[in-house]
Amino acid sequence: MANIIINKKDDIVVKLVHYFVTEEDYKPIVVNGLQNEIWLENMNNDIKIIRLNINYIHNNEQLKNDLLKVDAIRKNIKKKTYTFKMKVLNILVDLGDSVTLNNTNDIENVEVKRISDIKKNRFVNEYFPDLKDKINSKKSNMFDMFKMTEELNNKTIKDDKKMSKMFKNNLPVVTYVLIFINALIFILMLSPAIYNNFVNEFANYYVNVKAGEVYRLFTSIFLHGNSIHLFFNMYALYIIGPEIENYYGKLKFLLIYLLSGVFGSLFSCVLTSSLSIGASGAIFGLFGALLYFGFNYRATLDNYLRGQIIPLILINLLVGLIVPGIDVVAHVGGLVGGILVSFMLGIKGFNKKNHTLHGTLMTLILLASLVYMLLIK
Repeated sequence: MANIIINKKDDIVVKLVHYFVTEEDYKPIVVNGLQNEIWLENMNNDIKIIRLNINYIHNNEQLKNDLLKVDAIRKNIKKKTYTFKMKVLNILVDLGDSVTLNNTNDIENVEVKRISDIKKNRFVNEYFPDLKDKINSKKSNMFDMFKMTEELNNKTIKDDKKMSKMFKNNLPVVTYVLIFINALIFILMLSPAIYNNFVNEFANYYVNVKAGEVYRLFTSIFLHGNSIHLFFNMYALYIIGPEIENYYGKLKFLLIYLLSGVFGSLFSCVLTSSLSIGASGAIFGLFGALLYFGFNYRATLDNYLRGQIIPLILINLLVGLIVPGIDVVAHVGGLVGGILVSFMLGIKGFNKKNHTLHGTLMTLILLASLVYMLLIK
């Protein structure tokens, strides 16, 4: 079996797809209406799109039309994934001898007639420095072809299992505990005397916080003014809480909720002079976490991001602007805090060191800025 001759183009394509999928975490994307082309995406890589074209291109005019098609698809993916800059590595494995390759700012064209061509390419070596060694370890025989195919299948199965686990409906214990605590505190506050005492001691007010009662930033997110206030916040928590708890895990979900609430309270202290209570800042933090999750999986969840998450956030912010008595500043603070804390903590099963570092730095910078603004207020 090892002596069976492998088609040269098949050998190139399998080796490259194997490398990009198993080593660089690229995923296949479906582009309708195309034949003999493979499109791969990784939104966390500098080269977000890789395209392998197996079709024969016999002259410059055909290449020109082909590149126009690639650019149109690139722009469509860029629009759908809210990406400002998108570089495509366009690998062509069957070019005619008279064809001349020219690159653009957005499309890097690489001719690969033999596997050694891509190993020598300056651009590829710059962005994928270990490709040369990884490709060298693979032989051009049937045994290695089967092995690479099996590894590709295993990688796909593993990714599918990870996604299935993420979207599996587990019991949202933390969500229910938070709803219970908020409801219990509200019941305790039904007595006018206890209500006034709780508000005086635990509500968020910049004068008290500035005087050293920092705990108010936290305790205020568990107080509610009336049953309607409690109902809308807890209903929102009941709807989106289980999703966030599933996507991020229980501990990260709890931290996002609490820290977003604190950021909402800090925004309110710095930018308003009114006393505030309620879990709205924490709830908007969950919206922020949902937005961050959808953005990281935007290639997969494009319709969900554009059709549900963003409109949901905008509608809730608009309601806050229209209805009097709502602390919109706390909503915005919670939303921003939720995005940054999610960036810092990372999604369950998707936690890159550079994301954690950048998220931590931005969170600390925002926190320090708010504290400074509060102190000089």
